[in-house]
Amino acid sequence: MSDTPPIRNVSDTALWVAIYRATESERPDALFHDPYARRLGGARGEAIVKAMPNGRSMAWPLVVRVAVMDEILLRCVAAGAATVLNLAAGLDARPYRLALPATLRWLHVDMPEMVDYFRGQMAQETPRCRLEFIAADLRDAQRRREVFAQAASEGPVLVITEGLLIYLEADDVAALARDLHDTANARWWLTDLASPALLRFVANNWGRAVQQGNAPFRFGPREGTAFFAPYGWREAEFRSTWDEAWRLDRKPAAAWLWRVLSWFRPRRKVEAGRRMSSIVLLESAAPSA
Repeated sequence: MSDTPPIRNVSDTALWVAIYRATESERPDALFHDPYARRLGGARGEAIVKAMPNGRSMAWPLVVRVAVMDEILLRCVAAGAATVLNLAAGLDARPYRLALPATLRWLHVDMPEMVDYFRGQMAQETPRCRLEFIAADLRDAQRRREVFAQAASEGPVLVITEGLLIYLEADDVAALARDLHDTANARWWLTDLASPALLRFVANNWGRAVQQGNAPFRFGPREGTAFFAPYGWREAEFRSTWDEAWRLDRKPAAAWLWRVLSWFRPRRKVEAGRRMSSIVLLESAAPSA
């Protein structure tokens, strides 16, 4: 690790986050249980966590993200989602670890090498639902639309893009949003969303490591979820990562000091802080004129 960057490419971030899921799962008060995470993250994932600046202490927002997405996902399934389209799925073991109906169709989509690695690691495990693996480079517009049309064949469709959008350019996110609405005919879209303030924050903490690994953070729209409106999406639910960290008791060590300081800040700045990082559920709507 001393001779190479902690992160070699975007796919390495899945190993990194898997170790955070493993560490949380091993707590006596765990918010979720992922018994596969340590195996999936492996030695490389552990090395990344150790090499990243503040690698251990910065786990809390990613742990919160997993827990909140689990909650919203299960609620959407209960509300009638028939297909889950999980894009850049990485090492997401939700089809194995969550109490999902056997009839649910889950499409695990990622680059071929990531799909091969995940399938190899999980070969002896049995998913809870109808799990299908799709190897696809989503940057290829034709291939992307083929995958989305395949998803649309059994709706309603719930899309998950956990940890994906932040690595994309705004134009790429716009194209993805349009195709999810028009081709996948998705009803719901569950994602995490950064802000410009978050991009500045992570650049100061992890910027060099992710830049060297060809995985820079890019997407954090100033307009928040309004960015998606022209492509047929509206905000159905907003969860502030900060608020959820307090609710779930996974806040950072200095959280109490930040809260005290917030009492003396203008309300607009406090609200901007709440929306710095979020988990959002978008719903399909008619595109704006």
